[in-house]
Parts: sequence; structure tokens; C-alpha cells
Amino acid sequence: MATTADFRNGLCIEFNQDLYTIVEFQHVKPGKGPAFVRTKLKSLNTGKVIENTFNAGVKVTTARIERRPHQFLYKDDLGFHFMDSSTFEQVTLQKELISAHELMKDGQEVEILFHAETESPLNCDLPPFVTLKITYTEPGLKGDTATNATKPATLETGAEIQVPLFIDQDEVIKVDTRTGSYSERVK
Repeated sequence: MATTADFRNGLCIEFNQDLYTIVEFQHVKPGKGPAFVRTKLKSLNTGKVIENTFNAGVKVTTARIERRPHQFLYKDDLGFHFMDSSTFEQVTLQKELISAHELMKDGQEVEILFHAETESPLNCDLPPFVTLKITYTEPGLKGDTATNATKPATLETGAEIQVPLFIDQDEVIKVDTRTGSYSERVK
């Protein structure tokens, strides 16, 4: 059990029969009336963000969440298969639990969040940036660089993103997994 004084960003709590992580919180002490804590909570099961106000000093149940490194093995009809890097146990996840699953290639290192009491997987996070090879893109036209023009490009994982005109086929680029957008070219 914890109180509102223990709130910090990233703390996982049990609230309304669901697991939430605190995205943002603000302790408010108005001139008139009791103090309270305004929070933004993100559901670990659905990804939905809600706002809630707690009275100061209220007790909440914290949840133990563990991040474990895993390696992506392959995808089939059952889902995405991962292997724990330390115990070599395999876990199968559905694509709803994986952020940016279209940017994941075989052998990719990821972190999977587990609820420690039930040992159930909650979420799978890719690293902030991944390097991928472009398998197909149209050639850029010379002189079309007056604006930040982009063109579609297909990556080795099959995902399609927008890249600048100067990027050519078979180049390796860095992709931001949080937004799914082009970041920079890899030398």
C-alpha cells in the first residue's frame, strides 16, 4: 500500500480493477478546502489514458511490474513469439500488446512488462530507435528539395513509412518506434 505522497511518474497502481501507470501527477493545495492530487493514468491492458483526482493521503494499492529482456523469434498464426534472454523460455504475445509491431524484425531485442504476482505479460516495448533497410522506394527527383517533401518507402519488415526525397533504395535508416517515423540515415 502507498499513499498519494508516494506518487511518481511510472508508478504502477491497481485502480478500478485494472493496472495503471502514472503518466503525470500534480499535487494541488487550494487556499480553501483540502489538498488533492490530479493524475493522468495509462491503462497497461488497454493503453487508454484517463484523468483522475485523488484526495491527499488516500491509500492506493501498488502493483509490482517487472521489465524483462526478450528476443523476437518469429510470427505465425498464434501470434508473436519471444524468447527470454536469460532463461530461454518462450512467450507468445498478440499484436495488441506490442507497440510498433510492424517495425520488429527477427532477432530484435525488446522489453516485455510482466505483472509480477500473476506472471502475465502486459506490454512489449521496442527500443526507441531501430535500424532498418529500405527494400523499395521511388527515386527522388532532382530539384524537389525546396520544401520538406517526403515519399513512401517500404522497409525490410514490410512496414511503409514516409522518408525524405534524398533517401534511396537499399539504404539503412533509423526509425523512431514511438512515432513510426524516419529519424536519420545510418552511415
